[in-house]
Amino acid sequence: MLREQAYTMKDLHFWKIVVSLFLASFFIFAALYLVHPLMPIFIEEFDVSVSYSSLSLSLTVFGMVIGLLVHGYLSDRIGRTVFIKLSLFGSVIPFIVIPLFNSFIILLIFRFLQGIALAGLPAAALAYIGEEIDRQGLGLATALYIGSNALGGMIGRFVTGFIVEQTSWQFTFYLWAGIGIIILLTVMLLLPKSRYFTPINKPIKEDITAYFLHLKNPSLILLFIMGIILQLSFTGMWTYLPLHIVGEPFYLPLKIISFLYLAYGFGIVGSSIASMLIETFPLNIVRFTGIIVLSVGIFLTLGNTIILVIIGLCLACLGFFTAHSLTATKVNLIATHHKGIASSLYLAAYYVGVSMGSTIFAPVWEWKGWYGVISIGGVLPVVYMVLQYIFLRKEKKACEQVSS
Repeated sequence: MLREQAYTMKDLHFWKIVVSLFLASFFIFAALYLVHPLMPIFIEEFDVSVSYSSLSLSLTVFGMVIGLLVHGYLSDRIGRTVFIKLSLFGSVIPFIVIPLFNSFIILLIFRFLQGIALAGLPAAALAYIGEEIDRQGLGLATALYIGSNALGGMIGRFVTGFIVEQTSWQFTFYLWAGIGIIILLTVMLLLPKSRYFTPINKPIKEDITAYFLHLKNPSLILLFIMGIILQLSFTGMWTYLPLHIVGEPFYLPLKIISFLYLAYGFGIVGSSIASMLIETFPLNIVRFTGIIVLSVGIFLTLGNTIILVIIGLCLACLGFFTAHSLTATKVNLIATHHKGIASSLYLAAYYVGVSMGSTIFAPVWEWKGWYGVISIGGVLPVVYMVLQYIFLRKEKKACEQVSS
């Protein structure tokens, strides 16, 4: 009965939800990833190492992982919209505070706190969409929300990289604070109140048990690790791309490098076509194809011409978002209970991969440079995919022997 009364595409409130979450997601993921083109500047201005500079992203992601587990749990008990709005508000504050101090330590502390705040939106948004929107409009609303994740990451990097050489990194932080305030006010005006949210009053022990049950499921664990591997390779490539492109044989300025982030547009395409392809082809086949395309794209960035690098980045984005969206779908298909907790665990693993990809490759970069980063990043997803296939095949044979 409730689902029949949920917002449809004919309702104004449906579009208020779509616009609000699209804008909120755009800002959250722009705020997360905009430090990528700033890493060379942090190294020079604060006289820090590559490893230390990469903490500007990895610590933010670490905070986001913590935030996802906390906010996701609390949003089930308190409500959805409050966490969406608090996420935007808490994400704006560090952009105002950080430029006031000429300290990289302060920058890292507030980026970590910002990560905790950023997690409020992804922890509550999909549950809010599922509760408030009619099933027929659910796919469109979800696709637009996920698409804005890639769009935010792309525009955040592009705008920051484009203007920072003409101004300063402090100015870019203030600029994004202003954008965040405008989006926050828009969301506060547009976002409808929850109508169908029902707080969970079950004992905490039951939720903790659900976490452990998912972590004992081998099929889910393999998918969680896949989320880490995918992001480890993808983020590693993007993190060290500016450091590679500013050197030989390219010697490109950051203003030009920022245009390379437009390759993320292929990520929006990847997440959109993945859901259509699985209507015709098996999900695993499409997912594995996405992984192969990701690895091929990563290896193409080893080319000595900027054209090859651009083609590689576009293919990597297309393959990555195809594989990621279908891995997340697979998690929901395998989890037979507490699907929200299963999704939160996958997202947490996914962002652990972001954190690792931005930092763990630092010694590889210092040892073997771009060749080392790309060689490992390109091989990892395919090797893990093969090992996963072998493991599942052996497990299937063992189950057949037991049943016979």
